[in-house]
Amino acid sequence: MAQPTHALTQTDWWRSAVIYQVYVRSFADGGGDGTGDLAGVRSRLPYLAELGVDALWFNPWYLSPMKDGGYDVADYRAIAPAFGTLAEAEKLIAEARELGIRTIVDIVPNHVSDQHPWFRAALAAGPGSPERELFHFRPGRGPHGELPPNDWPSQFVGSAEPVWTRLPDGDWYLHLFTPEQPDLNWAHPAVRREHEDILRFWFERGVEGVRIDSAALLAKDPALPDLVEGDPNPFLDRDELHDIYRSWRAVADEYGGIFVGEVWLPDPERFARYLRPDELHTAFNFSFLSCPWDATRLRTSIDDTLAEHAPVGAPATWVLCNHDVTRTVTRYGRTDTGFDFAAKAFGTPTDLALGTRRARAAALLSLALPGAVYLYQGEELGLPEANIPLDRIEDPMHFRSGGTDPGRDGCRVPLPWAAEEPYAGFGGEPWLPQPGDWASYAADRQAVDPGSMLSLYRRAIRTRPVFGDGPLTWLPAPESVLAFTRAEGVLCLVNLGDQPFDLPDHSELLLSSAPLDTEGRLPKDTAVWLRA
Repeated sequence: MAQPTHALTQTDWWRSAVIYQVYVRSFADGGGDGTGDLAGVRSRLPYLAELGVDALWFNPWYLSPMKDGGYDVADYRAIAPAFGTLAEAEKLIAEARELGIRTIVDIVPNHVSDQHPWFRAALAAGPGSPERELFHFRPGRGPHGELPPNDWPSQFVGSAEPVWTRLPDGDWYLHLFTPEQPDLNWAHPAVRREHEDILRFWFERGVEGVRIDSAALLAKDPALPDLVEGDPNPFLDRDELHDIYRSWRAVADEYGGIFVGEVWLPDPERFARYLRPDELHTAFNFSFLSCPWDATRLRTSIDDTLAEHAPVGAPATWVLCNHDVTRTVTRYGRTDTGFDFAAKAFGTPTDLALGTRRARAAALLSLALPGAVYLYQGEELGLPEANIPLDRIEDPMHFRSGGTDPGRDGCRVPLPWAAEEPYAGFGGEPWLPQPGDWASYAADRQAVDPGSMLSLYRRAIRTRPVFGDGPLTWLPAPESVLAFTRAEGVLCLVNLGDQPFDLPDHSELLLSSAPLDTEGRLPKDTAVWLRA
């Protein structure tokens, strides 16, 4: 079995880790009921160790009504029964650690489920009660309070639905996402205390990192004013957030834990504030994830990302896909190779062969860059975005768009493990239907194919340490070629142009995303790692 890239004694492991995202519901079904679970993950730990990843990031595995894929949490200290038990989670954390793999959990601090005890108590207590102060309850506007308290937009892109819901007693409550996800009032000290206790609860169970969902949305202007062009945003990236994260950092430092924030911000200077030495350790890099397959724009994204992180000494993160976006081989096989939630549409033409070739090259590009890499489950198998029958779509983003957005279920289809087994070895009949050709992507088939996407990822993760931990230095190359080095004598080249590219003098071709042409040149949409 491959050895873990980093020893568990390393305190700065997160600066260059390969972190594998596990969407539990779709990873592996150990119970045979069609829903992925912790038993399924535990059974596949040897596979993850062989892949060579340093850590697992689990999407929310807590008790939840699952109105938004588990991001509507009813109890942060309990595991959803469909996934298993708290004791199983503790076993999983311990067993993964024995294989050199750390665990990162997902905390959702902006909101809770409407089934959370706090919100149920607030509903029962009525207007003006202390229980309602934990959330954002307000009277409505208009002669009879029939209008929402303000004009804020839904955080589901493309949705025109309001972010306020009125109760029979006349009060309205705020929910930036679905009505089943009421926003917490982070100005209330009890909200802050509770979340610091939740962090301690998981750190004490062996968790070594926390991913923070919607990290820039927690704090709200207490007046809850309308959006006014030119004024500071009343619910996004408010200065009060930084005091919250400084107090969180003090908790993490007690346990040696780390944070990664989901921070979508266009302003590099504002973004970097979250990564100051006494706040979050890292944050997701969405400009790289959404960047089109274009050499100039990718280079700009890489340069901008490294420049954003440099002033605060934080490592960059690189990610091609996650549980919310179109899978990489599909996105790169389309005319528009970038990603924009608002542009998602049914029936978009896709060239999967082209997308797969580009995704293989992008894998070598991202794994050669300085910083940490996040790998979403199934990307190492080259899975495409699945088309979900309309009557099987579950994602609320689809319904809140009025049915125009395909939603995110297409990247959440349960994984194929064994080509000859029912449901491609996932377990019971999957909660989302697998496409008819899913078995052709099965992990067992790819494991014995040296040319497969899985074999490429295994070799790349195993070889990646040759780049060392030095900075990136661009090398002279045509505009359509990305060429850089990070360690003396080790190069990464990616050809995004139409013409083959003559490789520089080198002593060894360490890895290639596709064969060189008959004259030893780098073909289009191909990446190589070379020893000069």
